[in-house]
Amino acid sequence: MTLALGCIADDYTGASDLANTLTKAGLRTVQTIGVPADDLALPEVDAVVVSLKSRSIPAEEAVARSREAAAWLNARGAGHLLFKVCSTFDSTDAGNIGPVTDALRVDAGEAVALVTPAFPETARTVYLGHLFVGAVPLHESPLKDHPLNPMRDSNLVRVLARQSRAEVGLIDLATVAQGAEAVSAQLDALAREGKGAAIADAVLDRDLAVLGAAALTRKVSTGASGLGLGLARALVAAGRVAPAAAESDLGKPIGGPAACLAGSCSQATLGQIARAEAAMPVRRLDPARLLAGEDEAGAALAWAMERIGDGPVLIASSAGPDEVAAVQAQYGRDAAGHAIEAAMARIAEGLVARGVRRLVVAGGETSGAVVDRLGLPAFRVGPEIAAGVPVLRTTDRDMWLALKSGNFGGPDFFADALRLMP
Repeated sequence: MTLALGCIADDYTGASDLANTLTKAGLRTVQTIGVPADDLALPEVDAVVVSLKSRSIPAEEAVARSREAAAWLNARGAGHLLFKVCSTFDSTDAGNIGPVTDALRVDAGEAVALVTPAFPETARTVYLGHLFVGAVPLHESPLKDHPLNPMRDSNLVRVLARQSRAEVGLIDLATVAQGAEAVSAQLDALAREGKGAAIADAVLDRDLAVLGAAALTRKVSTGASGLGLGLARALVAAGRVAPAAAESDLGKPIGGPAACLAGSCSQATLGQIARAEAAMPVRRLDPARLLAGEDEAGAALAWAMERIGDGPVLIASSAGPDEVAAVQAQYGRDAAGHAIEAAMARIAEGLVARGVRRLVVAGGETSGAVVDRLGLPAFRVGPEIAAGVPVLRTTDRDMWLALKSGNFGGPDFFADALRLMP
């Protein structure tokens, strides 16, 4: 296997988003969970997205896991490495975007790396280094209240500089408008100034193609799925990849019971849960009972099994900002988050053990906990449910999954996902 593109994603839903984007752009793509075993059988592909759960762990652990993934991808001839991060740049002053980018760049022998979370298709744009969510600066968006990585600064040059060893520069929109050669020349100039990374502006879809072509002149870049799209288009345009049609048939229908799990506290997911209540039974976990040591997960699983024979069910740990803040204040942010993730993973394991083979999971941290508990090695990428969210079919068993980042999907996301999981 010789890969045109190797990708390292810092969470599982973001990996699915990227795998979906690359597939739509014509790259044959597989998503793995963790660094694959050397004997994992994979089809002939153009790109592999290695999914890590490294966004919110200590920086040194994130660097070590990312380097292991990079070594696996490089051993398979990856022509370029993309470190895939969230389009809202989820991170803290300790990392992990800066430390991982620094490590991958230095290991590849590069002086500077292009960095952009822009993805105009999902209303994420960067202008003069500032990230916008729709028409709102990042620090005024709901991401300012993210339970793990609250984003209170929209200036990504500042954000990345606070967590990087090297200085950070800017490639502004005027430079991007001049084309890939101008961007590459600006990267060279920033490298001469001692900059180790450069935030790149992008406000339109065509800007991504420019940044992708410029990024390919280096061995490493960092960005969201928008940069992945630019890289894929540049690979096709350069003749390094022959575009392939996305797989529409991933095998025979599976059928049987279906369930949905929601752990994201985003406004989008909260609205989707409320909408789902009209279509399926919904149970909300009680975090106080859970953190007090009561068997809330067991009770939720029993509740689900009493109803799942009549149709899909949804179990949610999601809550609004005030309720999340109150729980974190009482029990501690990390303790509360780990307890809820563990409960959702245990519920997923119990559902699958009892015959569920169609599972929809909302929330990056929740998806990571669930997939890890189930021990799934890799996925084939199927039809798109919503922008950035494909249907996934496991490579080692008959099972459908959808892993959704909290902010993605329309109001009826859960019903839309289940319709694509026969």
